[in-house]
Amino acid sequence: MTHRNRPPTALLACLATATLLTACTQESPEAGRPNTAPPTASPSGNPLPSESTAATPTPTGPPTRPADADGLSLAAAEAFVRHYVDLMNYASQTGDGGPLLAASEAGCEGCKQYADFAAKVNAANGGLSGDYFERVSEVSGLVRGSSGHLRGSAAVTIGSYTTKGSASAAPVTSKATSYTEQVALSPSKGNWIMFEIKLEERRS
Repeated sequence: MTHRNRPPTALLACLATATLLTACTQESPEAGRPNTAPPTASPSGNPLPSESTAATPTPTGPPTRPADADGLSLAAAEAFVRHYVDLMNYASQTGDGGPLLAASEAGCEGCKQYADFAAKVNAANGGLSGDYFERVSEVSGLVRGSSGHLRGSAAVTIGSYTTKGSASAAPVTSKATSYTEQVALSPSKGNWIMFEIKLEERRS
């Protein structure tokens, strides 16, 4: 999970610039993610910064789950994956990983690691700056499994950003990168939640 210079390969892949995050459960060993397409708004309707993330005002609350992400259809799963990335971005911006964890399985280790890391390194406390928001350009290959879980992948990008692990740490700049995010969702109370997530850097 070496993303965003966050913890080891098992943490918040989406925030750093390495490769994989850890899985969200002990059954699945990895999870992660990052991204960079230039959308002007998130699927939930919350504005996303373009190249000037550092100048984006702190949000007053987490992204709300969009209506099209409700239910257990494949279309709802796609909308949920996009919403989940919004929650990741919110955690990176504010340090508040609570909404992210609320949309994740309790046993999702990668999700917890991401939230824990974001609590320590985020834009609000000066740990992140630049175009650090992850963006989903496509969600594809969604397939239901016999266990009731749904698996698929998302093409994600993240811009150039700078990470500082502490006030005294030297800043580290990561270049814009593209990833393929492998995801697994599980049903909970009539909606999808994140079961596991693994980010893999796409190389040209």
